[in-house]
Amino acid sequence: MTPLRLTSLSIEAEPYAFTFTPATCALLIIDMQRDFLEPGGFGEALGNDVSQLRRTIAPNQRLLAAWRSLGLTVLHTREGHRPDLADLPESKKIRGRGPTTIGDAGPMGRILVRGEAGHDIIPELAPISGEPIIDKPGKGAFWATDLHAILQNRGIRQLIVTGVTTEVCVHTTVREANDRGYDCLVPSDCVGSYFPDFHAAGLAMIKAQTGIFGWVTSSEKILFALP
Repeated sequence: MTPLRLTSLSIEAEPYAFTFTPATCALLIIDMQRDFLEPGGFGEALGNDVSQLRRTIAPNQRLLAAWRSLGLTVLHTREGHRPDLADLPESKKIRGRGPTTIGDAGPMGRILVRGEAGHDIIPELAPISGEPIIDKPGKGAFWATDLHAILQNRGIRQLIVTGVTTEVCVHTTVREANDRGYDCLVPSDCVGSYFPDFHAAGLAMIKAQTGIFGWVTSSEKILFALP
């Protein structure tokens, strides 16, 4: 009998079914950080409705629990910068022209600085031992990180990408992954944006032209495909 990890499974998706082998497919959870999702954080301080992102927590929890129960690969990312801000381009710091920018004191410590409370992943989706955390200085999870090396070392060829925000860090990561030869599946209820129109547009672009960047599905359909 073929072990589950080596069994080919199929998930109903758009633009067509996503076929994967569990042993070579990883769950990559993007930037589910306190400053982006929690009331009182930096995201809300900018005037955003964090409930648009918080709706992704429960489906991510269910998918993460199922993935862990099967002993499959899970990785997490956090966007943020060195405490000395040596990896923060001036153009990124001043963009937006807000009164408070990256590196300044915010509601949960210095904004988007590694080691600060707001930079950490929300407790509902906290990593456990053995799950790599990728600290990235940009929007994409591959740029200036060791993510590609980790995936290669673990024999990963396909990714289920979740997290926030749909049109920024999730989308950039899916595009980067596509250029590196990874197949990406995005469950629509496990990703979110402060702007519903951007969320819908981001998903539409991923699955356009018979899957130019990847596939789109729901967490329920992934869970249904798993044993």
